[in-house]
Amino acid sequence: QVQVVESGGGLVHPWGSLRLSCSASGIFSLGTMGWYRQAPGKQREMVATVSRRGDITYADSVKGRFFISRDKAKMTVDLQMNNLQPEDTAVYYCKVVDFRVMTDYWGQGTQVTVSS
Repeated sequence: QVQVVESGGGLVHPWGSLRLSCSASGIFSLGTMGWYRQAPGKQREMVATVSRRGDITYADSVKGRFFISRDKAKMTVDLQMNNLQPEDTAVYYCKVVDFRVMTDYWGQGTQVTVSS
């Protein structure tokens, strides 16, 4: 049984930092891991991903502020978020691809709120 579990969300002031963590289990063959977010009334969007071979992609809106890191052996992926702004407020989701069966698995989401 596949499980994807996120942690680390919360309330932070503008210009603050948060670190999100995601842990996966039950994956046959680890593919891309990444973070996505969905703000109220908006579509879910990609924030940062790391491919099977280690290529990293960031959304333009977070470049230079957010940093993704992965531990393949532990099947974990973290997102360090710095200089947070109110527009970063959203539910953040972790997605893990099982390369063997070409299936995406999503976590339950963790709320990040940036407010003074």
